[in-house]
Amino acid sequence: MVTQRGRRDGADSPGRPPRRPRRPDTPDADNAPTAEMPAVPAEGNGRNGDAPEAVRAKQIPEAAVARLAVYLRVLSAMSEQGATTVSSEELSQAAGVNSAKLRKDLSYLGSYGTRGVGYEVSVLVSQIERILGLTRQHKVAVVGIGNLGHALANYGGFPGRGFPVEALFDLDADLIGVPVGGLPVSHMDDIPRVCAERGISIGVIATPPTAAQSVCDRLVAGGVQCILNFAPVVLQVPAHIEVRKVDLAVELQILSFHVARRADDAAGNQGTSGLPTGGSPAENGKGSGRNGSGPDGGREMVVRS
Repeated sequence: MVTQRGRRDGADSPGRPPRRPRRPDTPDADNAPTAEMPAVPAEGNGRNGDAPEAVRAKQIPEAAVARLAVYLRVLSAMSEQGATTVSSEELSQAAGVNSAKLRKDLSYLGSYGTRGVGYEVSVLVSQIERILGLTRQHKVAVVGIGNLGHALANYGGFPGRGFPVEALFDLDADLIGVPVGGLPVSHMDDIPRVCAERGISIGVIATPPTAAQSVCDRLVAGGVQCILNFAPVVLQVPAHIEVRKVDLAVELQILSFHVARRADDAAGNQGTSGLPTGGSPAENGKGSGRNGSGPDGGREMVVRS
């Protein structure tokens, strides 16, 4: 568990009534200020016999995992440019995260940096790679060799990041046996056998929505542990299977919402010059919430059954 060290209250003075216990603060877990954590030792086992990396990984929130992947991309680019150290302010600006949140994220790794020096880039890269499980390769299968599938199969950035594409599948008879990105396309009926034989751990679904669940079932039967789903459908999977859903239409709709809200804000600001002050949004006929937009909402990207 992550523990936060607080200031110890002094003993009660004689004659004074006992102090009332302070109410603990309960900030949002994702936005809480940086807390001092004891570093996890580099050697030895954690609780229940787990390795230290496994203990750390269990403590990291889902939102922090996504940010760690961003930090790794930024740090890798800095390393390629010859940087050896980086301050929390520099890294937070490059990653688009406030520095307090970044320091808290890095504290999950047991890494605190050196005052006046910052963090060693190479050390941070290796720590994040271990936590994200990138010290070994994860073989990938792409199912659905349409326009998106072709692009994914031909993308040269996956192998260098530890995700070699090892299998391709489709139903189109004209594609079966044809090499795409250097790999011949196999039939979807062969998904369980080929994935088991080649040790595929990640499956990418780039099929129409009607075929996505059937493809998912075959990937699971072939031993695939994680699925990246581009089909606009919610997959039903066993509890031990991790699914990430990427719906480009939904992302565009979310961007559309922000564009529309900013336009409403601009129009509202221009119209307030002739309005009496002190009126609430509801009194001005704009409904509840800021400019009638209502409260902001988050979105969950991990889909499970």
